[in-house]
Amino acid sequence: MTTVSGRPLRVAILGAGMIGEVHRRAALLAGAELVGVMASSPERSAEAAAKWGVQAIGSLDDLAALELDMVHVCSPNNLHAAHVEAAVAAGAHVICEKPLAVGTQEALRLHALAADAGKVATVPFVYRFHPLVREIRARREAGEFGAWQLLHGSYLQDWLLSPQATSWRVDSGAGGPSRAFADIGSHWCDLMEFVTGERIASVMAAMTITVPERPAASHRSFSGGNTAGPLANVDTEDAATILFRTQRGVLGSAVISQVSAGRKNRLWFEFDGASKSAVFDQETPETVWLGREGSIEILQRSPEQGAADARRLSSLPPGHAQGYAQCFENFVADSYAAVLGEGPAGLPTFADGLRSARIIDAVIASAQSGAWVDVPAEPQN
Repeated sequence: MTTVSGRPLRVAILGAGMIGEVHRRAALLAGAELVGVMASSPERSAEAAAKWGVQAIGSLDDLAALELDMVHVCSPNNLHAAHVEAAVAAGAHVICEKPLAVGTQEALRLHALAADAGKVATVPFVYRFHPLVREIRARREAGEFGAWQLLHGSYLQDWLLSPQATSWRVDSGAGGPSRAFADIGSHWCDLMEFVTGERIASVMAAMTITVPERPAASHRSFSGGNTAGPLANVDTEDAATILFRTQRGVLGSAVISQVSAGRKNRLWFEFDGASKSAVFDQETPETVWLGREGSIEILQRSPEQGAADARRLSSLPPGHAQGYAQCFENFVADSYAAVLGEGPAGLPTFADGLRSARIIDAVIASAQSGAWVDVPAEPQN
């Protein structure tokens, strides 16, 4: 991956936790030159820089001197705004982890900031990059499913099942007022809207905290470790359920959980149309289930068949499983391609991050009030 001037894109990563490692790998595979990293403290920055063989970034003020093409924001949610602002001020394009911001107004400001600066600004809703997700979307666009009848599914994890498990995401001060829904429910809703073409118009939501106290000290997300010591009250949800109606009146539902034993990362959906239904499970992404009234079909991923965009993203032969890592690699590669002036299809931008923030705020408001809450519509790019 090179710029017009013939050199690799120069990138830096803000945040060196689990997701920062994922961004680093995808950036290197896309051919970028990783020049710097900033973590949660000078000590952590130095540790990550030594491990990655790059420069430790001392402060956000140092970004401009690095002459960066792209900054990857992988920090806790409450730092996203400051980090995006610093990246744009340094003249860089931005990839910012989801949720884009803590609240709609902050997301709106970041979207406008990047747009006014003419910067490529993307959000890693990476499940869009499963080849068979693109295949289902293409078949929907071709009218294969007919009018949607029902849209439903779930996103279930268990990494916070133990009362001794915690991370910065549990603290609303660092992660925002919603945890499970903002973190993974946002993925499900983005994928639903992307695949079906429907837009959520109103929601009825409920949230639950099943572990009322967790260790006050934190550790890396998904590390599986237990943290001893003082406990702190939990003020973000472990699980949530939503009912929704789309702008065209289609009914839907989703169950979101980070405390479902045995479920590691199960994003699942079933979209039922008047002519055909489609089922996709992110943990088994090599096939999708397609059902008609009198028959069913198991469709296998293949670079040799299907929609053009599905073939483009299918880099391995059938039976050689593609998963989350390849999704992330394709997302980052497409983000870099956009920097170079290309227009890759289906790239999630800050407009999608703003859309997600509106849905998250509506879900929080509904859970607090026990009433249906409208999701404001917004202009699309």
